[in-house]
Amino acid sequence: MVTSTAFKGSASSIEIAPRVQYFHSTPRREEEAAKPVEGEVEEKGWWDPLYMIPIGWTFAIPALHSEFFIINEETQLTGVFLLFCVIVYTQAGEMLHKGLVDKADAMLAEQNELEDSVIACLEDLYTDIENLSGNLVQDFEAISQVTEETYVKLNAAGAIKPQYDLKTQVERVLGMIEQEEISVKEKAKQVLMAEATAAVSEEFLTSKEMKKAAMDLALAKLKGTAKASDDPVKAAFVKFFKEKAAAASKADDSAERKAQREAMVSKLNAIAKNEGYFFEFDASGSPKMVV
Repeated sequence: MVTSTAFKGSASSIEIAPRVQYFHSTPRREEEAAKPVEGEVEEKGWWDPLYMIPIGWTFAIPALHSEFFIINEETQLTGVFLLFCVIVYTQAGEMLHKGLVDKADAMLAEQNELEDSVIACLEDLYTDIENLSGNLVQDFEAISQVTEETYVKLNAAGAIKPQYDLKTQVERVLGMIEQEEISVKEKAKQVLMAEATAAVSEEFLTSKEMKKAAMDLALAKLKGTAKASDDPVKAAFVKFFKEKAAAASKADDSAERKAQREAMVSKLNAIAKNEGYFFEFDASGSPKMVV
């Protein structure tokens, strides 16, 4: 793992070349190679002030005389600016250099600290992954085996599930048929009772014998000598129901039953179609598979 220690270090530890290097593009190694050895006299050549001052003076006189170099306010400002630059360089250059170096050292230290923290986090993450994973090959093999077993169980459940669905659908249809039969019986009972009540009431209103029998029964009850068999109302209802049963046994109710069956089949087929049942009913009421 590569760390940032190779980049650590103080910017102030870098050897500083002569100040003229900051204003020159010559590489530092050339500057250092040009340094004279201690005890030797540096050969300055034509750049020696002993030569440059007379030569400059010699060229300055004709330049000023021929007005090639004009001294005015611009040249004075230029001189003042150059003097300012020299003073800043010689008096405050070291301070500016130290301030920039310190800032660079602080930035480098902060960068190194951030890099170290990131590297430490990555190392911890790597260690945690190794501790948690153990053997990745075995883990993935176990996951694959569990997946295959799960698919086998799901396929087995899928083969059985339609049978349970069919059983549930049949039970629901049978429950609906039972509820429909109970409803039809209750409606028929209510109609029959209403008809019997109306018939017995009409008979009591028109029959003097029944009125007399009812009066005698009431007096007998007051005396305590009444018998259950002497009840004219009960006898009238029993007579009505016997006549109704005899008439029903002779009547042809096949058309009514057919209409009831068709209504029931239509209702069941609508429910089976809406809820996706596996079967439907034909006109005779027999179930047929549709899947």
